[in-house]
Amino acid sequence: MKRTRRYHSLEFKREAVALVVEHGYSCTAAGRSLGVSGALIVRWKGELEDHETEAFPGKGQRPTEQQRIHELESENRRLRMEREILKKPRPSLPRITHEVSIHR
Repeated sequence: MKRTRRYHSLEFKREAVALVVEHGYSCTAAGRSLGVSGALIVRWKGELEDHETEAFPGKGQRPTEQQRIHELESENRRLRMEREILKKPRPSLPRITHEVSIHR
């Protein structure tokens, strides 16, 4: 049986981390009381510490810095492909020679 993925709101994640940071709960105890893994709360806490304003950007979204890196890598990949195409020798057109015979 396939498990559905659970999504937690930004407020839920911040409150879970606040239980650990402000109220002194352990990550395991906070996770148990909220019905999530303690390891997940550890990850949320680390993300909040690393990226305070851009933590938890949303479903499939990247933080601004990561998005910019992704765009530049995509552009770099495209430009390399274009350069390789231009470096390849172009096929020469077949020479068509018309022999003209002059009858005298």
